[in-house]
Amino acid sequence: MSSARIVSVFGATGLQGSAVVDALLKDGTFVPRAITRDPNSATSQKLKARGVQVVRGDSLDKTSLVTALDGSEAVFAVTVVNSPRVDGQDEVTQGRNIVDAAKKVGVKFFVWTSLPGVKRITGGKLQNCSHFDDKEIVQEYLNSSGLVHANLMLPAFLENLWSYDILKKTDTGYTFALPLHSRKKLQFAWIERDVPAAALALLKNYTDASKNINGKAYPVVNAKVSHAELAEKIGQVLGVEVTYTQSPPMGIEEMDEMWAFVDEYEGYYTTPIPNPDLVALGMKFSTVDEFLNAEVKARYGQ
Repeated sequence: MSSARIVSVFGATGLQGSAVVDALLKDGTFVPRAITRDPNSATSQKLKARGVQVVRGDSLDKTSLVTALDGSEAVFAVTVVNSPRVDGQDEVTQGRNIVDAAKKVGVKFFVWTSLPGVKRITGGKLQNCSHFDDKEIVQEYLNSSGLVHANLMLPAFLENLWSYDILKKTDTGYTFALPLHSRKKLQFAWIERDVPAAALALLKNYTDASKNINGKAYPVVNAKVSHAELAEKIGQVLGVEVTYTQSPPMGIEEMDEMWAFVDEYEGYYTTPIPNPDLVALGMKFSTVDEFLNAEVKARYGQ
C-alpha cells in the first residue's frame, strides 16, 4: 500500500490549482494529483511530463469524483463559474459533489477557496452576485459535512491586470478603468503566490488539534489599496505614467452588483493584514511591491 500523502487538486490547469501543484512539487511533503475534466489536454500533458498524476474528474459527475479522489489524504477544491448561471451546473452543485465524494472516500482534510455571501451581508439588497453567494453556500455545506476542513477567503486577484486585459497601453504609459471610485480601497492578493502558500501552511498543520484549523475561515489578503494608489505604484515600477479612471457600470447585472458591494463594503474582510492566523502557521505573505517588480515589470516594462 502506497504511503504517499496525496493531495487532489481541482483546477490544476487554472491559476489557483496550477500554483498549488507547483508549490506541492517544490515542497515535497505531499504528492499532487491533478483532477481535470480532460486529462488529454495540452496543459494536462505538461503536468504529466513533470511527473504529476493526472486523473479525470468532472465536478458535475459525482461518480467520476469518487474514483478520482480515492486514496487522497487531502483535497484542494476550487470550482468554475458558469455564466449565465444554470441550476444543476452551478458552483453549488460542483462544490457539493466534491464535498460528497471526498467524504465518501475518507479524505482527511479539505481546503475550499471561498468568497463572502453578498446577499447575506447586504441583507438581501443585492441578490444576483451568484459567484460570491454560491461559494458561501458550498462553504456552509462543507461546514456541516463532518469533514475536517478550512476555508480560504479570497480577495481581488492582482493577476486580473492581465487576465482580463485591464491595463491598456497609451502613448505615454498605461491606463485602466473599472466601475469603482479611485479612492475606494480594494483588498488584494497575489493569488499565484499567496493561495498555495496558505494551502501548504494548512496542510502541514491540520493534524495538530491545538492549531484549531478545522472549520476556520482564513482571509488571504496581502494589501488594501485603492486603484489610484495601485496605478501610482505601477507607474513607479514601470517609470511611466499610469492613470486610473472610474468607468460606468458594465451592464452585466452580476458584475454591477459585485462592484456595488465592493463600493459599500470595501473592508468586508476585517482580519488584520497580513492574516496573523496564517502567519502563525508559517505562511509568508507576498507584498504588492514584490508582485509589481516580479510580474508587472516583466510583462509591461520596456
